[in-house]
Amino acid sequence: MTKPLSETTVLITGASRGIGAAVAERFASVGMHVVIHYLNAHESANEVARACLAYGVRVLTVTADLRSKEQLLRMKEKMELHGMLPDILVNNAGIAHFGLLSDVTEEEWDQVMDINLKGMFLCSQLFMGRMIEQKYGRIINVSSIWGISGASCEVVYSTAKGGVNAFTKSLAKELAPSGVTVNAVAPGVVETTMNSRLDDHEQQALKDDIPVGRFAQPDEIASLVYFLALPESGYITGQIISPNGGWLT
Repeated sequence: MTKPLSETTVLITGASRGIGAAVAERFASVGMHVVIHYLNAHESANEVARACLAYGVRVLTVTADLRSKEQLLRMKEKMELHGMLPDILVNNAGIAHFGLLSDVTEEEWDQVMDINLKGMFLCSQLFMGRMIEQKYGRIINVSSIWGISGASCEVVYSTAKGGVNAFTKSLAKELAPSGVTVNAVAPGVVETTMNSRLDDHEQQALKDDIPVGRFAQPDEIASLVYFLALPESGYITGQIISPNGGWLT
């Protein structure tokens, strides 16, 4: 089974800015209906919603703490009420952590793991049932290059994204017989606020290491997410695809 793009709904978590916002606009631009999830950035989410509405599609904004199953169930109820349960789920929400492992607190560890891993688990579990029933769906998880290679002073974040990759590969095998694909996009450095902690010298040093000599733009990552969501991408599943400018080959 496949669906016309005009009858397809996509849920993007953490869509109030950066990669998530770019993904939402990319899907809206081809006529898909969009559910924009956010936690606290109400106005930013509304800005993304207005940009998506300009394409003439249905748009819904929803808020929930992805660590809370209770809040996610309320979010799902709202989506059901509006007839906007997703055919495509983009698990984009995540947070980074920079620092020596010796300095990491238990609370910091739990926060990074809960948002990057538990949120992905809960959302996938809540929404994959409908995909299985209709024998069609896409789950796309936003990971990181550090989930593949690991990074010094980003042990917690690298571990979480490594978990995203393992989750992706395993769930892909579980859902493949039901016509549901599961893939991960693991970008290198992207021009987002998450990387704003880097000063000019640090940014230039990174760019010097990247063969294409620059950071990715959110739109470039969104294009890959969109490709993986297409009906004709149904033979691609269980893959960790890393758009990183040749940094890691």
